[in-house]
Amino acid sequence: MKLAGKVAVVTGAARGIGRATAERLLADGAQVVLSDVDMDRLAQTVDEIGAADRVLALRADVAVRHDVVQLVDAAVRHFGRIDIMVNNAGIAPVVDFLDVTEELLDRVLGINLKGAFFGTQAAGRQMISQGKGGVIINMSSINSGLANPNVAPYAISKGGMNQVTSTAAVAFAPHGIRVVGVGPGTIMTDMVAGSFVQSAGHRAILSRTPLGRYGEAPEVAAVVAFLASDDASYMTGETVYVDGGRRVLNYVVPVKD
Repeated sequence: MKLAGKVAVVTGAARGIGRATAERLLADGAQVVLSDVDMDRLAQTVDEIGAADRVLALRADVAVRHDVVQLVDAAVRHFGRIDIMVNNAGIAPVVDFLDVTEELLDRVLGINLKGAFFGTQAAGRQMISQGKGGVIINMSSINSGLANPNVAPYAISKGGMNQVTSTAAVAFAPHGIRVVGVGPGTIMTDMVAGSFVQSAGHRAILSRTPLGRYGEAPEVAAVVAFLASDDASYMTGETVYVDGGRRVLNYVVPVKD
């Protein structure tokens, strides 16, 4: 219960890594505000994870600054404060580089990059006003530093997100607020299981993953929980990659049938 007494906000919490993160933070003692644009799925998630007295579900489109500010304000009204902000909401459309339209680029950057910026800014402002520190965690990706032309807008947005993390970490350090990132590799979620795996290929994905398997959402959530806790009290400005060894590999490995 390392997060007992803490209040956390998780965006994109209806499914996948966001849901797993909300569940882990609850298990570690936090009160959690879950937000998403899919309110039907979010309601289902809240029903399934229980702990009704420690959970608040709210709709927020993170690409809209007003929505993010309102989300943080509502969390404070309901629970009295905010200690942890997890900017997790994101999309990763698979499309050839030359087929990326202006509309698609704007949509991905709006949700993934602007959403992380707005969330970091809103949470940072609230934490500064509280005067008791806090932790902001941005959900990045191994694609922030690897070139995958089939998900160019996504990769570009996550590269930018890493700079949101590092610049905010320096800006907020005098206030005792830590800003860190988590960069998942190929994690078996709804977003990955469909078009991403189909486009990249199962064998190709595993051939470039030294641990030889997909990651699971709770494995990413465990790292988020660590970074949110005092165990990571001297960590800020960095992004931790949870990728089965993907980023350090400079060749492919054999895949077992």
